[in-house]
Order: sequence, then structure tokens, then C-alpha cells
Amino acid sequence: MADRLSGKRILVIEDEHFIAADLQQVLEDEGAEVIGPTGNVTHGLDLATRAIDAALLDVNLEGVNSFPIADLLTERAVPYVFLTGYDGRSLPEGYQAVPHLAKPFRMDAVVLALGLLLDDEAQG
Repeated sequence: MADRLSGKRILVIEDEHFIAADLQQVLEDEGAEVIGPTGNVTHGLDLATRAIDAALLDVNLEGVNSFPIADLLTERAVPYVFLTGYDGRSLPEGYQAVPHLAKPFRMDAVVLALGLLLDDEAQG
């Protein structure tokens, strides 16, 4: 699995400090370069303009939805996974097809989801 994330630049947008720190540690252990993390929409928009391979995106950032960041990632053709406490069906229609992990999630599920996302992106 580490081969899939090794050298990949992964943006982490998560407002819960301990989750963000755990994500950063796991991704770095898998060989990824972590961009962020941040839990702020404005800072997230800035980070999303950088050269990144994929992103993990919390839907609710301190009461503000992260859809502007999701839209920017989509516009830039950067694949991402939503991290959410919500059911995927409760997301607005335009975002329901986005891969998502329901909180609480296991860190190995995050690594697997990113690996699959990057594999799909590489295949076309």
C-alpha cells in the first residue's frame, strides 16, 4: 500500500486537531507528503491551489461547509475523499457521487481509499 502513496502530495482539510494530526502521521508513515493540515476554508482554498495529487476534505469545518474547496479541487481535476459525520445521501446532490468516509473512520480505510482514488486517477 505504501507504494501507492509514496511521494504523493496529499492535502488534508480537517478541523478536528487530533484527527488531523493522526491523518498527517499515517500519511507520512505511508510515504506521502502532507499539505496542511488546515481546518479553515480560506486557508484550505489557498492550499488547494498548490500542486497536489489528492485530498482529504472534511465536509464541515467549524460550522462552515467545505464545498468551495471541493469545487476548486474538481475544477483542477484533483481527486478527493470527503470525511464526514453525515450520511453520503445527506450531501447536496452534486456531491453525492464523491467518495466519502463516515466518521469515525479507521486510518487504514483512509489509506485504502486514497490508494484506490490515485489508482483510478492513474488509469484515466
